[in-house]
Amino acid sequence: MDYVSALVPPIVMAAFFIALVVTIVKTQGGANKAKEDEAVDAVIARAEAARQPRK
Repeated sequence: MDYVSALVPPIVMAAFFIALVVTIVKTQGGANKAKEDEAVDAVIARAEAARQPRK
């Protein structure tokens, strides 16, 4: 029975990791992609505007 208690933590961590990867892959693209791209573009535009020297 010691081998069962030794294998449970890695199996649980592997299951959580697989679930995380599946969630990340599912949320890429589709309706979320446009929203994420919009947010990234806004952050980049804000950073570039802050970097421009004032005249």
